[in-house]
Amino acid sequence: MDGHLRVKSPWSQLGIFFGLLGGGFIIGYLIMGIIAFSLGLQDATSMGKLDWSKPVVIEGMKIIQALSSILIFFLPAFIFAVIIYGGRATSFLGLKPAQLKSMYILAIVLIIAAFPFVFWLGELNQLIPLPKWMGDLEQEATKSMQQFLKARSSGEVFLNVIIIALLPAICEEVCFRGALQRIMIHITKNAWTGIIVTALLFSALHLQFQGFFPRMFLGIILGAIYWYSGSLWPSILAHFVNNAIQVVVVSYAPQYIEKNPPVPVLLAAFSGLLIWGLLYVFKTTSKVSYQKIYEPEEINRTNEFVS
Repeated sequence: MDGHLRVKSPWSQLGIFFGLLGGGFIIGYLIMGIIAFSLGLQDATSMGKLDWSKPVVIEGMKIIQALSSILIFFLPAFIFAVIIYGGRATSFLGLKPAQLKSMYILAIVLIIAAFPFVFWLGELNQLIPLPKWMGDLEQEATKSMQQFLKARSSGEVFLNVIIIALLPAICEEVCFRGALQRIMIHITKNAWTGIIVTALLFSALHLQFQGFFPRMFLGIILGAIYWYSGSLWPSILAHFVNNAIQVVVVSYAPQYIEKNPPVPVLLAAFSGLLIWGLLYVFKTTSKVSYQKIYEPEEINRTNEFVS
């Protein structure tokens, strides 16, 4: 890959990234507000006031959900890559083949193996008392999601998988792993520190506090998959599989939106060990290193990976 960094300081990159992300939030919400108003969803900003029995409400909210992933996460990250990198923005964001084809399969196995440990973390997270305003936000979001994901037909489930599983998997990975993680690893000069800080921000920006620690842990796994594979596609695939399984399950068993399935401690411990073992396999097969990525003055064909 030929190209060069137009802005070499990671702190300057971080400022540009957050500026674009903030702009994406503002423009995204303005556009979504206009769409909501045009569809007669003036109460879209207060999900609890919506009449979910009306098809126009469900259809309108799904359009808004899809647009939010693109406008708030994907577009700012893509513009960031265009500004920062003098070359193909998609390659800079990691949208290129993984070092080994087996890493795609390994990513799927890893994310599925993580389910018991993640659910166990969710149980612990829900034991943490929240301020009333946080609790009210969680309850409102839960009730709305139950209506959003209610299975009326297999076609609706498929559409939900596209809107809630596939689009966020692509857009959020491009934003958080493709752009933000790259900056954070450069700033901290340590891959795992950058991965963890990015995962923390990834979870915090979702504004869903009862799922903060499970989402952060998933962010760490996705960040590690990206780092070791040398490609964003395995982490996108893992993110999609994680989302899709949950969308399908809660479509037919909506009670699991409010609570995590109970997980025995021994199963959670086994899941944790399995995660560690699979990450070790990723690490031993990876050719990625901080020196190969960040030390060269220019990004060129000799680079095996751009994080």
